[in-house]
Amino acid sequence: MSQIDNPPVSRGRIDIIDIARAVALFAMVIYHFTWDLEFFNYVERGLTGHGGWRIFARAIASSFLFLVGVSLVLANGRGIRWQPVGKRLLQVVAGALAITVATYFATPNSFVYFGILHHIAVASVLGLLFLRLPWFVTAALAIAVVALRSFVATPLLDPKWLNWIGLFQTPPLSNDFVPMFPFFGAVLAGIAAARLAVDHGWVARMRTWNPGLAPFSPLAAIGRHSLLFYLLHQPILFGLVFVFAQIAPADRTAVFRADCQRSCIAERDAAFCERYCGCAERELQRRDLFDVLMGGDPSETQMTAIRDVTRECSFRSE
Repeated sequence: MSQIDNPPVSRGRIDIIDIARAVALFAMVIYHFTWDLEFFNYVERGLTGHGGWRIFARAIASSFLFLVGVSLVLANGRGIRWQPVGKRLLQVVAGALAITVATYFATPNSFVYFGILHHIAVASVLGLLFLRLPWFVTAALAIAVVALRSFVATPLLDPKWLNWIGLFQTPPLSNDFVPMFPFFGAVLAGIAAARLAVDHGWVARMRTWNPGLAPFSPLAAIGRHSLLFYLLHQPILFGLVFVFAQIAPADRTAVFRADCQRSCIAERDAAFCERYCGCAERELQRRDLFDVLMGGDPSETQMTAIRDVTRECSFRSE
């Protein structure tokens, strides 16, 4: 392609992008700290997987992936730089494997096998295929990738070795799951946005903002070392909450009762919920399932047994 079709991208860091990456990292710190509090029963069970917290998590993942797309264009605007791309890819793959191994030992029933870093590794390769497309074509593809998940789902893609594609029917159990559909759409959106910015000369203009952003240089530095920050922040947070939990452990019984009442009262009357939650607590304790449930990582067999308890107690409480 000619220089007219693909204007060159000038070299040099763009601080506003590094700062945006750092803001996304700190948003992730907030989410992961809340997840840790939930894991150790200091906040209600399921808090981070529903409602606003779930939207928050998806927004964080999407922002990271959008910036991946932007960075692919800025780093390879004059042609794919295979050596830096390969070096960065190896770093991301190593980080992803480290997370898989660590979470497999920490939470074997919900370990991370295709989280944000795994997605970034795959997207960093696939994204190269879209760098020379007109921005509006890539933008249309981004919309299609996001929309397809709403219309296509098949049990054929339920197995763990296939569900990372994202068109599964049964949601997998994993502490961090960022499938290609719909999230690769965020990468394509970033590529389209950066391609548009390059075509209109906005990239060079953003670089002129660097001197005015000097007060935010600590954030920019964090954004430039985002992989290291990502790999370190959760072990540190988890370790701190773990230590605190040994000193002042949460009252699991109180947490269970509050969570049970909260979920039950939305559908049934108070008298039923009192009977049901009392029954569930007693039966879970009797069958040695209470600590398993509150520990946050039950196996499929244990989850089946827990569901049996809920059905039995619902029947008894009528």
